Amino acid sequence: MQLSPGKLVVHPHHGPAAVTNRTHRTVKGTEVTYIELTIRSNNLVVSIPESKVEEIGVREVYGLAHLRTLLEVVQEPSGVEEKQWSRRMKANQEKVASGLLEQIAEVVRDLGRRRDVKGLSMAEKDLFRSAQAPLASEVALALDVSEDEAVEVIDAVANGASLDELGFAADGSAAGAEPAMA
Repeated sequence: MQLSPGKLVVHPHHGPAAVTNRTHRTVKGTEVTYIELTIRSNNLVVSIPESKVEEIGVREVYGLAHLRTLLEVVQEPSGVEEKQWSRRMKANQEKVASGLLEQIAEVVRDLGRRRDVKGLSMAEKDLFRSAQAPLASEVALALDVSEDEAVEVIDAVANGASLDELGFAADGSAAGAEPAMA
């Protein structure tokens, strides 16, 4: 992945970030190139060695094809729900902590459905919000919309809206200029 100043990337723990600078530092007698990322949500500046970018998990923003795949996860039927709250909570926390958007999308789907049917405990509400945030950030970046509009797209998909009608063609291209909001 080519990282140049101005490029948008996603840090696995901090979310969307802009590459702001490349610097060289001497560490233990060896010159190391560092990439500076400015996190969009809080303007935190993170410096990481360029050689460790992939190992850390910094990646490019997902395109529409991958975004459609994530939203399809939100549409899928939920699996068997663990009845014991503590086990369900632990499993969902592990999925969110993994940083994998596919697993985070599962948590958003399952907790969203549980919220609509039975309600959520305070801890589950917090987990739902923390799971929804990276998914909404990714949708917002990919579609160039606000995070509030991205949450509307996610909610519409979770409630059965057709991805094609929202503007996500099956081939991964945008059917319209941008997806319609619910």
